[in-house]
This record gives sequence, C-alpha cells and structure tokens, in this order.
Amino acid sequence: MQRIDPTARISPLATLAEEVDIGPYAVVGDKVAIGEGTAIGPYCMIQGPTTIGRGCTFTGYASIGTPPQDHSYRGEETRLAIGDRNTVREFVTINRGTLKDRGVTTVGSDNLIMAYCHVAHDCMVGNHVVMGNLATLAGHVEINDCAIIGGLAAIHQFTRVGAYTIIGGGSMVSLDIVPYAKASGDRASLFGVNTIGLKRNGFTKEQIERIEKAYRVIFKQGLMLKEAIHTLEQEFPDHEEILHLVAFLASSKRGVAR
Repeated sequence: MQRIDPTARISPLATLAEEVDIGPYAVVGDKVAIGEGTAIGPYCMIQGPTTIGRGCTFTGYASIGTPPQDHSYRGEETRLAIGDRNTVREFVTINRGTLKDRGVTTVGSDNLIMAYCHVAHDCMVGNHVVMGNLATLAGHVEINDCAIIGGLAAIHQFTRVGAYTIIGGGSMVSLDIVPYAKASGDRASLFGVNTIGLKRNGFTKEQIERIEKAYRVIFKQGLMLKEAIHTLEQEFPDHEEILHLVAFLASSKRGVAR
C-alpha cells in the first residue's frame, strides 16, 4: 500500500510502485519512476527522467535527478538511474547526465551515500560503495564496486576509483586509484594494499598475497606501466583478481596514482 503524505506533491507523470512511502513536503516530478518499498523522506526533491529501484531509503532533504551543473547543458532530456537498496542521507545531491557523455548518471545497488555528498553528471557509481559525509564526485567520475570514499574527499572529473579501494578522508584525488589499494592525501598517493577491506569482502589469503605481489611489480620495481602490465599477464594468467587489475591499468586514460 502506498503511503503518501498529504503535503507531498506527486506529478501525474510519475510512476510509483506498491508500498512506496512519500514523506511530508516531498516533491516527485515528471518522468520519475520509484520502485517497490522505497521511502522518500521529508522535503526531498526528485526530478526526472529518473528511475529509482526497490527498497531504497532517502532520509530527507535530498535533491535527486536535478539538472547537471554544466555550462553546456541546454535542457536536453538526460537521465539518472539508481538501483536497489541504496541509503541516501540528508542533503545529498545527484545530478542527471549530459549529452557530452552517455547522457545518464548511474548509481548501482546497496550503496551508502552519507549526508551532503554530491554525485555530479555522468558519474558511474557501482555497488556496495560507501561515500562518507561531504564526499564529492565531479563529472564523469567512475567509482567501482565496494570502494570506500572518506568524508570530505573530492574526486577530480574523469577519474576512476578501482574496486575494493579505500580513500582517506579529506583526500583530493586527481589520478586513477588502482583496485585493492589504500590512498590518501593532496594529491592522493597510494599507501599499500587494502588488506583489511579485502579480508572483510571474502578474499582468501592466497588472493591477497597475489595482489600484494602484483602491487610490488607495479609500484616497487621501477617498471614502466606497459612493462608492469606485461609482467603481470605473464606471471598471473589465470587469476581473476589480477586480470581485473591489469584491465584497469590498461584502460587508464588519466594515469594512475603511485
């Protein structure tokens, strides 16, 4: 059963599934689709085109699906797509995409986006990501699965953050952060492998040891990046976690933090 506060404003062009909860003074605009079991807290504003999946919680005062903050935007119809079971806290802002990119901003499932975070246009946020209070993603940023972005951290446009990384609070990230790493600082540099995070996410001792060896090949042997990639391909041809790391390195356009 839908529970819609009488003070909420719902566009007739919005689509609400069963058991959606819309709080006081929330505004749901045209071309917004909200999945079953999602709760929209008080004073949230959701503009479309935006799709929100099942079981999400928007605590309150969030601004979701708003136009991109980009001088080139001229009102084109771009989108925001949000997955399932996300928790979005107070005053979070998530903008739609632009035609300069894919035209869509995407947020996956099972993410925790804490108060005052910002996800700019054309970002791609994966699954099981945690963004600490006031963490900020500039346009076209890619955050891979299970990454943790510390509070007050800022990610430069077009930068990628690899899977299972942890970014220290207050960091300024201007180059790609490789998967499985710890990074911090202005501009962020690496501080080894995120072994605690890997253990918590079920990586075996053998997998962690391979990742640590790969880390040494990339960053401790004085190799050019192409040489390091070739070495990893030769030494670890059949290990998925290393192949994922190699693919990330090979596709980096901004260069990787060291």
